[in-house]
Amino acid sequence: MNDLDLDRVYTQLCKTLSAAGEAQAMNILARYALLSMLEIGDPERIGTLIERAARGDAPAAGAAA
Repeated sequence: MNDLDLDRVYTQLCKTLSAAGEAQAMNILARYALLSMLEIGDPERIGTLIERAARGDAPAAGAAA
């Protein structure tokens, strides 16, 4: 995924969350997280990504997480 792709899908996520409203945003994010975990399918990698998110790490430009 390049920077343009990342920007496009991040913008889509932000618009979707805004359109759903604050009351539904957390539910959408939770469902998205579960779907992403199923797609990734690697518990170790998922655990690492959760830790990185908790630390506030920024994704590397043009690199997979």
